[in-house]
Amino acid sequence: MELIGFGGTAIAMLGAALAVGLCCAGSAKGVGSVGEVGAGVLTEDPGKFSQVLILQILPGTQGLYGLVTWFFALMKLDFFSGGLRALEIQGGIMFFAACMPMAIGGLLSAIAQGKCAAAGAALCSKRPEELSKGIIMAIMVEFYAILCLLASFLMLNSL
Repeated sequence: MELIGFGGTAIAMLGAALAVGLCCAGSAKGVGSVGEVGAGVLTEDPGKFSQVLILQILPGTQGLYGLVTWFFALMKLDFFSGGLRALEIQGGIMFFAACMPMAIGGLLSAIAQGKCAAAGAALCSKRPEELSKGIIMAIMVEFYAILCLLASFLMLNSL
């Protein structure tokens, strides 16, 4: 009986770990993509560092959203109170499923946002006055990461 409860909890912990791990991996890829283009922009004009930095920060938010999802899932599992809630397999799968919108959506949106922000950095190299357009295009991708966070949050909150 104890092994069954541990199995459900392990599945729930796996979902929480994937939420933070995949989101951070996507953010690292996205931030790195902007950094590669940004370094090229800065070789031509070092004065554009602040513009490039603003665009490079944007894909990092998904990692933060994944961390929030991980934290909320572990809080719901009583991890921080010193104990750990024993779940049956069904309960663990429900936790796992609740973490997946943020895990998958965070991974993919961070990579897509990194590509978009990298294009914005390239735009700034040619037309510095167009920074706001580059930021707006990257923020459009952010909207879907926020929807994923909301979906995971609402699903975890119901457990």
